[in-house]
Amino acid sequence: MRLTTKGRYAVTAMLDLAFHSQVKPVTLTDIAARQTISLSYLEQLFARLRRAGMVKGVRGPGGGYKLCKKTSDINIADIIAAVDETIDSTKCSGDENCQKEQACLTHDLWMGLSEQIRNYLKGITLAELLEKNTVQNIAQRQDQDAHRVIEIHRQLG
Repeated sequence: MRLTTKGRYAVTAMLDLAFHSQVKPVTLTDIAARQTISLSYLEQLFARLRRAGMVKGVRGPGGGYKLCKKTSDINIADIIAAVDETIDSTKCSGDENCQKEQACLTHDLWMGLSEQIRNYLKGITLAELLEKNTVQNIAQRQDQDAHRVIEIHRQLG
Protein backbone atom coordinates (compact mmCIF):
# COMPACT_ATOMS: atom_id res chain seq x y z
CA MET A 1 0.00 0.00 0.00
CA ARG A 2 1.24 3.45 -0.85
CA LEU A 3 0.23 5.59 2.09
CA THR A 4 2.83 8.31 2.36
CA THR A 5 3.69 10.69 5.16
CA LYS A 6 1.12 13.14 3.76
CA GLY A 7 -1.78 10.80 4.50
CA ARG A 8 -0.44 9.74 7.88
CA TYR A 9 0.21 13.32 8.97
CA ALA A 10 -3.23 14.44 7.79
CA VAL A 11 -4.94 11.75 9.87
CA THR A 12 -2.74 12.53 12.89
CA ALA A 13 -3.41 16.27 12.61
CA MET A 14 -7.16 15.76 12.21
CA LEU A 15 -7.26 13.48 15.26
CA ASP A 16 -5.30 16.06 17.26
CA LEU A 17 -7.71 18.77 16.08
CA ALA A 18 -10.72 16.63 16.96
CA PHE A 19 -9.35 16.02 20.45
CA HIS A 20 -8.41 19.63 21.20
CA SER A 21 -11.04 21.68 19.34
CA GLN A 22 -13.88 20.54 21.57
CA VAL A 23 -13.26 23.62 23.73
CA LYS A 24 -11.77 26.22 21.37
CA PRO A 25 -10.14 26.50 17.94
CA VAL A 26 -6.68 24.95 17.67
CA THR A 27 -3.67 26.64 16.11
CA LEU A 28 -1.46 24.81 13.66
CA THR A 29 1.48 25.81 15.85
CA ASP A 30 -0.01 23.80 18.71
CA ILE A 31 -0.63 20.78 16.48
CA ALA A 32 2.91 21.06 15.10
CA ALA A 33 4.37 21.12 18.60
CA ARG A 34 2.36 18.16 19.87
CA GLN A 35 2.78 15.99 16.78
CA THR A 36 6.29 17.07 15.73
CA ILE A 37 5.09 17.96 12.24
CA SER A 38 6.55 20.94 10.42
CA LEU A 39 4.29 24.01 10.56
CA SER A 40 4.71 24.70 6.84
CA TYR A 41 3.73 21.10 6.04
CA LEU A 42 0.63 21.41 8.24
CA GLU A 43 -0.31 24.63 6.45
CA GLN A 44 -0.25 22.77 3.12
CA LEU A 45 -2.31 19.89 4.51
CA PHE A 46 -4.87 22.19 6.13
CA ALA A 47 -5.29 24.15 2.89
CA ARG A 48 -6.39 20.88 1.27
CA LEU A 49 -8.53 19.85 4.25
CA ARG A 50 -10.21 23.28 4.15
CA ARG A 51 -10.92 22.96 0.41
CA ALA A 52 -12.43 19.52 1.10
CA GLY A 53 -14.80 21.10 3.65
CA MET A 54 -13.38 19.21 6.62
CA VAL A 55 -11.96 22.13 8.60
CA LYS A 56 -12.54 25.85 8.83
CA GLY A 57 -10.30 28.63 10.03
CA VAL A 58 -11.34 30.97 12.82
CA ARG A 59 -9.69 34.40 12.68
CA GLY A 60 -8.71 36.72 15.44
CA PRO A 61 -7.49 36.29 19.00
CA GLY A 62 -8.14 32.76 20.14
CA GLY A 63 -8.42 31.72 16.50
CA GLY A 64 -7.23 28.58 14.84
CA TYR A 65 -9.01 25.67 13.21
CA LYS A 66 -12.18 23.75 13.95
CA LEU A 67 -13.81 20.75 12.34
CA CYS A 68 -16.66 21.48 9.91
CA LYS A 69 -18.45 18.22 10.65
CA LYS A 70 -19.11 16.06 13.66
CA THR A 71 -16.30 13.61 14.42
CA SER A 72 -18.74 10.77 13.76
CA ASP A 73 -19.17 12.04 10.18
CA ILE A 74 -15.46 12.11 9.30
CA ASN A 75 -13.89 8.79 8.33
CA ILE A 76 -10.20 8.13 7.88
CA ALA A 77 -10.45 7.29 4.16
CA ASP A 78 -12.03 10.70 3.49
CA ILE A 79 -9.19 12.48 5.31
CA ILE A 80 -6.63 10.62 3.23
CA ALA A 81 -8.52 11.41 0.01
CA ALA A 82 -8.80 15.10 0.99
CA VAL A 83 -5.01 15.49 0.87
CA ASP A 84 -4.86 13.77 -2.55
CA GLU A 85 -3.50 10.54 -1.19
CA THR A 86 -4.56 7.26 -2.77
CA ILE A 87 -5.05 3.94 -1.08
CA ASP A 88 -3.61 1.68 -3.71
CA SER A 89 -1.67 -1.57 -3.47
CA THR A 90 -1.19 -1.99 -7.22
CA LYS A 91 1.91 -1.14 -9.18
CA CYS A 92 -0.18 0.53 -11.88
CA SER A 93 -2.47 2.77 -9.80
CA GLY A 94 -5.38 0.58 -10.85
CA ASP A 95 -4.96 1.36 -14.56
CA GLU A 96 -4.36 -2.29 -15.55
CA ASN A 97 -1.17 -1.37 -17.39
CA CYS A 98 1.27 -2.97 -14.96
CA GLN A 99 2.81 -5.41 -17.45
CA LYS A 100 3.46 -4.28 -21.00
CA GLU A 101 0.42 -1.97 -20.92
CA GLN A 102 -1.84 -4.77 -19.71
CA ALA A 103 -2.90 -6.13 -16.33
CA CYS A 104 -0.35 -8.33 -14.60
CA LEU A 105 -1.07 -11.79 -13.24
CA THR A 106 -1.74 -10.54 -9.69
CA HIS A 107 -3.60 -7.33 -10.59
CA ASP A 108 -6.95 -8.49 -9.18
CA LEU A 109 -5.28 -9.60 -5.95
CA TRP A 110 -3.77 -6.14 -5.34
CA MET A 111 -6.98 -4.39 -6.41
CA GLY A 112 -8.87 -6.50 -3.87
CA LEU A 113 -6.38 -5.62 -1.14
CA SER A 114 -6.72 -1.92 -1.96
CA GLU A 115 -10.49 -2.20 -1.70
CA GLN A 116 -10.26 -4.01 1.66
CA ILE A 117 -7.97 -1.30 3.04
CA ARG A 118 -10.21 1.48 1.68
CA ASN A 119 -13.31 -0.13 3.22
CA TYR A 120 -11.52 -0.62 6.54
CA LEU A 121 -10.50 3.04 6.69
CA LYS A 122 -13.97 4.18 5.59
CA GLY A 123 -15.39 2.24 8.52
CA ILE A 124 -13.35 4.14 11.13
CA THR A 125 -14.38 7.64 12.21
CA LEU A 126 -12.58 10.25 14.25
CA ALA A 127 -15.24 9.76 16.93
CA GLU A 128 -14.35 6.07 17.25
CA LEU A 129 -10.66 6.87 17.57
CA LEU A 130 -11.36 9.57 20.17
CA GLU A 131 -13.19 7.00 22.32
CA LYS A 132 -10.12 4.81 22.62
CA ASN A 133 -8.34 5.06 25.98
CA THR A 134 -4.96 4.77 24.29
CA VAL A 135 -5.69 7.80 22.09
CA GLN A 136 -6.85 9.83 25.09
CA ASN A 137 -3.80 8.85 27.15
CA ILE A 138 -1.39 9.67 24.33
CA ALA A 139 -3.08 13.03 23.66
CA GLN A 140 -2.79 13.95 27.34
CA ARG A 141 0.88 12.93 27.40
CA GLN A 142 1.55 15.00 24.29
CA ASP A 143 -0.11 18.01 25.96
CA GLN A 144 2.14 17.63 28.97
CA ASP A 145 5.24 17.23 26.80
CA ALA A 146 4.34 20.31 24.74
CA HIS A 147 3.79 22.38 27.91
CA ARG A 148 7.20 21.29 29.22
CA VAL A 149 8.90 22.34 25.98
CA ILE A 150 7.13 25.72 26.06
CA GLU A 151 8.20 26.24 29.67
CA ILE A 152 11.82 25.38 28.85
CA HIS A 153 11.79 27.87 25.97
CA ARG A 154 10.36 30.53 28.29
CA GLN A 155 13.10 29.93 30.83
CA LEU A 156 15.84 30.02 28.19
CA GLY A 157 14.45 32.92 26.24
